[in-house]
Amino acid sequence: MAKKIKQTSERRIALLIDGDNARPRLIGKILTEAGKHGSVTIRRIYGDWTTSNMKGWKSSLNNAAIQPIQQFRYTVGKNATDSAMIIDAMDILNNTLVDGFCIVSSDSDYTRLATRIREEGIFVLGIGKKTTPKAFINACNIFIYTENLAPRTTPKKKKTNKITKKSTEKVKSLDPVPLLKGAFDMALQEDGWANLATMGFYLHQLDPSFDPRTYGYKQLSQLIKAHSKLFEMKFKEEDGATHVYVRLKEKPE
Repeated sequence: MAKKIKQTSERRIALLIDGDNARPRLIGKILTEAGKHGSVTIRRIYGDWTTSNMKGWKSSLNNAAIQPIQQFRYTVGKNATDSAMIIDAMDILNNTLVDGFCIVSSDSDYTRLATRIREEGIFVLGIGKKTTPKAFINACNIFIYTENLAPRTTPKKKKTNKITKKSTEKVKSLDPVPLLKGAFDMALQEDGWANLATMGFYLHQLDPSFDPRTYGYKQLSQLIKAHSKLFEMKFKEEDGATHVYVRLKEKPE
């Protein structure tokens, strides 16, 4: 029988990091993201600690209370880390030690693992690069791009008025409006307004990798506000808390 997904405040999270597919300098931000969805009670990182590429992790593990798990590479060119992580994850799942998982990797090999965990009604957060295969991203409840966690650098402006086809396609691909409209329709109430928190839930249903930071905003409310020609917002006090509501602006006749 599938387990009911617990509320964030009472959820226990198992953080499992593929050391071959993650960046040591982001460990603090990774813990912060995982902590947004519950208490990170299990913290493990997997890799072959006899290799030079794992040295970057050693200085940060003690401060973050993350347990290193040794996994030797039995064959040159083959990554045995994913097998060790998958076995441990299934043990944790079967022993009902947690209510959610955070899988840190950009490897498609974890797609079936994420799917299997979700089939049990357990929350899955994925963290990886933008190059992560879509299959793995969609297997998670929420997926965070590491590029959104890394400090942003302001590129030098190039003096050019030339608009290439490639740059136009890039801007078009980063247009959040279709997703926002889709989530609004799903969260729409009879009075024509949609609760912003509910919209956020449906945004991750439509695209687990949705993140306002991808579009340059820290919060969903800021992204909505940036599209004020399309949406309007109102704030309402309910049960001692402020709730935000959104609706589509009527087009002028």
